[in-house]
Amino acid sequence: MTQELQFIPFKSRKDKGWAQAWALYEKSFPDCERWRAEDYDRAFGDSHFEADGIWRGGEFIGILFNWHAGSYRYLEHLAISPALRGQNMGSQALAAFCQKVGRVILEIDPPVDDISRRRRHFYERLGFVVNPYDYIHPSFRKPFTPHKLVLMSYPSAITYEEARGFADFVRERVLRYSEHENPVLPKLP
Repeated sequence: MTQELQFIPFKSRKDKGWAQAWALYEKSFPDCERWRAEDYDRAFGDSHFEADGIWRGGEFIGILFNWHAGSYRYLEHLAISPALRGQNMGSQALAAFCQKVGRVILEIDPPVDDISRRRRHFYERLGFVVNPYDYIHPSFRKPFTPHKLVLMSYPSAITYEEARGFADFVRERVLRYSEHENPVLPKLP
């Protein structure tokens, strides 16, 4: 019998499973795409932010960190435990999340190598589409090194105005919890 996945929000770094979530987070994302641990202490109090642990029964599966951004959710971080990769857990978790919340925007690295192309195809198989807008995202940590990312959205493409609004949301809401004091990025030309 297959157990249903559960999304259980973390309310603090003291919650059950946070140590596992943090270890997975640090393994799964480069420094420039990760916040410092103490940045989460402030973000947990923001009603727009949700950091979910993904569980199957009592087993920790992964993380899904997202932001309520009006008519869509910004999927900031999704990672599945390395021991469970290749078992369709990421697809199940993302499909359940999309079904629950509706519209979703996320960022991926430009598809320039096998790993980044596989990542794009993973999202496309689940109904995400690539948007044609140039998008520059800042680092979350010093040294600040902006980097180009690709915007993907579910279940359909977004308009240029929505992409600009998304960039503003990231700059004005999300970056307030990183090391940025006066964020000026991300941006669209």
